[in-house]
Amino acid sequence: MKVYGLTGGIGSGKSTASRMFRELGAEVLDADVIAREVVEPGTPGLAAVAERFPGVLGPDGRLDRTRLGARIFGDPAERAALNGLLHPRIRERFLEQAQALADAGVTRLLYDVPLLIESGLHETMAGVVLVWVPRDVQRERLMHRDGLDAAAAEARLAAQLPLDAKRAHAHWVVDNSGGLESTRAQVRDVWNQLRARD
Repeated sequence: MKVYGLTGGIGSGKSTASRMFRELGAEVLDADVIAREVVEPGTPGLAAVAERFPGVLGPDGRLDRTRLGARIFGDPAERAALNGLLHPRIRERFLEQAQALADAGVTRLLYDVPLLIESGLHETMAGVVLVWVPRDVQRERLMHRDGLDAAAAEARLAAQLPLDAKRAHAHWVVDNSGGLESTRAQVRDVWNQLRARD
């Protein structure tokens, strides 16, 4: 089975493109979904996070993502500590799910990973699809979506590799700065190219 990376940046519309790939019949595994699974109540992942970051569990015993985010946002050392706890667990769960799909006869898989390039994971992929928008569009969408001012939105963008830098690692670029139909047409074209590869 060939695994292709699907990535973008905050506010780029990667989730929209991911949904469009699914609608075309693509098998997509989402790293964010897996990341939530590995910290469900009762998991070793949640126990490890709670031990390293005291006070991040809510009254219901679930991870309080807002409280955890406040601890790690803007602190690279704390973010690295969290990644060190979760990334191996996410990778193990991904490999289990990918193997199950391969066993079921799936020949190509898209792995939706926000930090695909930053983590170096793109080097293990058969190819990379980047969902791209100009930075000003990215900032405006982020401000609108999350109710942020320009400075707060820019701070979030600064925590990720710029989309223009990610372009250097992409085999296919979906320009999501136009309308949905334009994006859908590009996604269809990329999917057809992926299906044509042996």
